[in-house]
This record gives sequence, structure tokens and C-alpha cells, in this order.
Amino acid sequence: MTQKLFSELGLSPEVQKAVERMGFEQASPIQAEAIPRLLEGRDVIGQSQTGSGKTAAFGIPAVELADPSSRAVQVLMLCPTRELASQVAEEISKLATFKKGVRELPIFGGQSYEHQFRGLKAAPQIVIGTPGRLIDHINQGTLKLDQVKMVVLDEADRMLDMGFRDDIEKILEAVPTERQTVLFSATVPPPIRKIIERFTSNPVTVRIEATALNVPAIEQSYAEVDFRSKTEVLCRLLDLHDVRYGLIFGFTKIQVDQLTETLVARGYSADKLHGDMTQVMRERVMKRFRERKIELLVATDVAARGLDVDDLEIVFNYELPHDAEDYVHRIGRTGRAGKSGKAISLVSGREFGRLQQIIRFTKARITRISVPRLEELEEKHANRLVESLHNTIQSGEFKRHDKLLEDLIEAGHAPGEIVSALMHLLAGESVRAPERIPEDDPRQQRRPPRQRPLDGPAPRRDSGFEERPRAGRSRDSAPRQFDGPGPRVDETGVWLKFNIGENAGVAPGDFVGCIANEAEVPRTVIGGIRILATVSFVQVAAEFADHIMNVLRGVKLRGRAITVMPGLPPRRDFGSKRG
Repeated sequence: MTQKLFSELGLSPEVQKAVERMGFEQASPIQAEAIPRLLEGRDVIGQSQTGSGKTAAFGIPAVELADPSSRAVQVLMLCPTRELASQVAEEISKLATFKKGVRELPIFGGQSYEHQFRGLKAAPQIVIGTPGRLIDHINQGTLKLDQVKMVVLDEADRMLDMGFRDDIEKILEAVPTERQTVLFSATVPPPIRKIIERFTSNPVTVRIEATALNVPAIEQSYAEVDFRSKTEVLCRLLDLHDVRYGLIFGFTKIQVDQLTETLVARGYSADKLHGDMTQVMRERVMKRFRERKIELLVATDVAARGLDVDDLEIVFNYELPHDAEDYVHRIGRTGRAGKSGKAISLVSGREFGRLQQIIRFTKARITRISVPRLEELEEKHANRLVESLHNTIQSGEFKRHDKLLEDLIEAGHAPGEIVSALMHLLAGESVRAPERIPEDDPRQQRRPPRQRPLDGPAPRRDSGFEERPRAGRSRDSAPRQFDGPGPRVDETGVWLKFNIGENAGVAPGDFVGCIANEAEVPRTVIGGIRILATVSFVQVAAEFADHIMNVLRGVKLRGRAITVMPGLPPRRDFGSKRG
């Protein structure tokens, strides 16, 4: 496919300037093929994967089409999720920077209607929204579509999978017949074909094969593990690769909750993203992840759609998706713009059929890797330590301790013995030796676990893995307890009582995420967490207690409004239903 510069696509000076400001020079394949046809006024059916630049492919023609002198909606864009709608609106805003008078407005569930009413009264030319909320505004008469000149369906197959077919058809019936229709979809199943036949006019199809884009630049591999061993294997891989910016895909909301809770308890900088979280919390999590205030984001497929991040080091598939194309969407978030990336999948016995489907679909080489052994992790830590020492010596930026060294030598210790002892101490600190923290303590930091047999079914012989017992509720009636994601808050901490407990399905990670994100406080101010049947108790640093109580009142957790007040957990009879 011929490569083109944006300057060759016939863009207006205002849009060209915006594109240059965004740092783009060469158009991606989907942009080079779609933009000229859209500028000609043609209907376009585009097939391409996430990360291929499709937002700009339809966003640039949309901004070019918008007339700033008209105070009517001229471009309508439909997206399957809030996150994707928000991302598309953000990109449209950047593309329209120098086209004065062109406004965009995202409309989706989770925002207040009053906020959206005000936005619509400001007369945006481009509206980006989810089908359900757009239908609400159409029915209320607050969204007028009689002057729409372009309709864009982004990720149309996903919208149909999510049950939006009727809403999409109603919206397309509500806009003028004489309009430009743009449809982007990873696949074109029969329902999509019917929409194309009914609502487009002589469309041109632009197809970019998924395997021709990002997949070849990604180092793909999988580890064969027992299902119960996945969390432990994931932690070993995180340590082995020293991950500082990665995305982990879980299959269900519950799985994401549990995995995030475990990672945080083990000392990783992690947070979660799924559909049960409030929009405010989701946006804050995504903002913190983009700003690299979070190292690891655990997400479901639906919640992560529209999450656009740069320089992502690695993507982990905690569980493989059922759809091979979802796999392409997942791993396409790393290895972007020609950069290298990694994708590692944890595959248990029941998932090997899915893995074979993925290999056939992507035609990519997905190599098998072994589970890291303790010796490998220790060697990795030692090598990092040696490299760090070497760099420090080379830089000369360190305080000399010649007198201390002389004292040790005079005491009869050989220089080699002194260096070995120091290396031993430093390596012990870096890997957090098992003797320092009890095996069943949930506050275990980023270190390889002590080798011990599994409590459940054994893994395959060649997995090289033994798992520690999973932390959490024991067989007796004790409440779930958690010592906090950071240094434990000491006895001066304040206990707060929440009106929600285990019966509502809350987990320690829910409280950690809610407090840290809503109150915008470091996670290290959170201490012990005790969850009873109908109430829960969370210990926080005293200086933050009042702020946390004020901020959290009325915030929803697991769909329930929180009430929070000072209160001590019961000393005994932790299994009591009393609050």
C-alpha cells in the first residue's frame, strides 16, 4: 500500500496545522485510504483494528465538513462505550483546534442530563455519543438531527453485540436521507451488512487486514499454567519483565476485582476498570493510568475499549477472549507506531482451543514460554543490582565510605567477603526474602514466593511452578481482613465505618480504589480493612480522616450510596452480623 503524507491528502490549512501540532506527518494505511474518499463525499465502510488511526480517518473529514457559521448539529458519531465516546471527542477537539467556531460535545450515560442540556444549547456542530443516551435526547426533543450531513458508526459490530441494533436503526431513520454515512467495524457480519444495504448509498469499502498492522511488531507468547496458578504466574512474569506500564485483561468484572485486589495486596501499583464502576471513578482511573501514576491497569474488554495510551510496554491476557478479534484488539494497544511491544497470555487447559483459533486468525507466531523459576527471578534481581552498582560507580555520584571499609578490613574481613556480604544484604532487600514477611501475610511485596506445594490440583509437570495459598477468607466465620496496600497505618490511625459489607459483594480492593480515587489520597494512607456482613471498617491515617468522610458521603459503591462515620470494628466475634 502506497504511503502518503497528510500534506498530500488535500486538507485545509486549519486542519493541516492541527495535524502537525499533534505530531502526525505520515498517514496510516486506513487514513490514507479513507480520508480522500470521505472528503469526496462518498459513503465509506472501513475495516481496521484498534490503534490503526481510524478515529482520525473519520475525524478529519468530519471537522472539514463542519460549518462553524451554522449553530446546528451537522455530524453525529455513535460509539459503543462511554470511554470510546470520550476518547473520540478528545481527538475531535484537537483536530478542530484551529477551525474557530467548531465545537464538539460527547453525550453518554453516567453524565447528568443537565450538563448535556447545557452543552446542546451551546450549539455544537459535532456530537459524539452512545446510542442509548442519544435516543433519550432525541425522544426529549433536546437533540435535533434535521441538519445532519454525516453519520459515523464507530465499532459498529460492538454496538450490535451490546444490543444497540434497534437504537442505531432509529437514529439512522431520524437523520436526513441525503447524508454521508461512515461505518467502521472490525468485522462485517450479516446484521452489519443489512445496515449497510439499508442506510448507505454506493459505499466504498476500505479494508486493512488486522495482521498487516500492529501484530508483527509485537512479541507474542503464552505460558501454559494450571487455572488456579494464574495469579502467581502473572506476578512472576511481572517481576521477571520488571513491568512499569502494562495492561492486564480479565474476562469478567469479578475476576478483575479479585485480581486487582491481590496485586495491590502484594505491593504492585495497580487499579481496575470495569463497567460496574461509576463514570467519575472510571475517568479518574484512566487519567491516572495515562499519566503513569498507575503501573498496571486490570480491565475488562468492554471497559478498556477507547482506552488509548502510548508506549504501553506489555499486555497480559489473564484469560484468553472467546473471539480471536478481541485478542487482536487487546494486544494492539502495545507495539504502536512501529514500536516493539510484548503480549503474554496465560493459557489453561480449557483455553487451548481458543489459542489455536487466535493463531489461525492472526497467522502470527505465538511462542510458548516456561513459567519463571525462583532461580531466574533471583538472577534477574542480582543482574539489576550489579548494573545499578556499575552505573553508580561510573557516574561517581556517591558518597565514599573509605573509613568504614578500612575499619572492616582492620577487623579481619577480606575485601571480597565485605563486598559479598553487602551484595547479599542489598539483594535480600530487593527481592524481599521470605523470612522477612510471613508466607500468609497479604502485604507481601514484589518478590518471588517461597516454593511450596499447591493446595489444589497440581499444575503440569513442565510448568515449574508451585503456588502459595490464596489470601482471603478462611474456612471459619471471620470477616475478610486486609492490611492495606502500603505501609500499615499504625495505632494512631482512625477507623471509619461504612454502611456496606460482604452481603453487597464488596472486596478490600473496592474500598482502596474508592478512597484513593474519590478522595485523591495516596494509597499508603489506608491501613487495615475488615469486612463484615452488612458493614465494613477501614483504617486511615488520622490527618486524612475528615477529608475522606466529607468526600465519600453520597458516593456510590457497588450501586449503593455510601455513608461513612468514625467507628471501631468489634474486637471479637468478627463473624457477627451486627454493625
